[in-house]
Amino acid sequence: MVYNSNEIQQIIPHRYPFHLVDRIDEISEDGKTIIGTKCVSTNEMHFLGHFPEKHVMPGVLIVEALAQTGCVLLLSKEENKGKIGYFAGINKLRFKQQVIPGDVLTLKVTLTNQRAGIYFADVEASVDGKVAVKGEIMCAVGA
Repeated sequence: MVYNSNEIQQIIPHRYPFHLVDRIDEISEDGKTIIGTKCVSTNEMHFLGHFPEKHVMPGVLIVEALAQTGCVLLLSKEENKGKIGYFAGINKLRFKQQVIPGDVLTLKVTLTNQRAGIYFADVEASVDGKVAVKGEIMCAVGA
């Protein structure tokens, strides 16, 4: 493990109930790929309303978990310490399977490009090796 949840909170500003990455398992040697984990629990606030009779993790929160994972990578770099990552866009994102309580999401983010202060990344969330969400996100780093 590279970072536990307490260490992640020292890097990104998110707090309960919006802290959506439980640990960082790996950062590639080239600093372009990060792999994190989100353990999905029925105790999470969004399951009170989404959906009470059939719990399904909202897709937007899976995308947010991927974005937070990518922000850990970006904001752990010396030049970005103390800054905040902001969504700049979402492209070609597809939801391929539901995520439910008890699932362990593997969150993989690979930086692919940087232009004019915008970072581009390929993202994938999977459960037991099966892709749940796949696409591209963009992020800006600012104060």
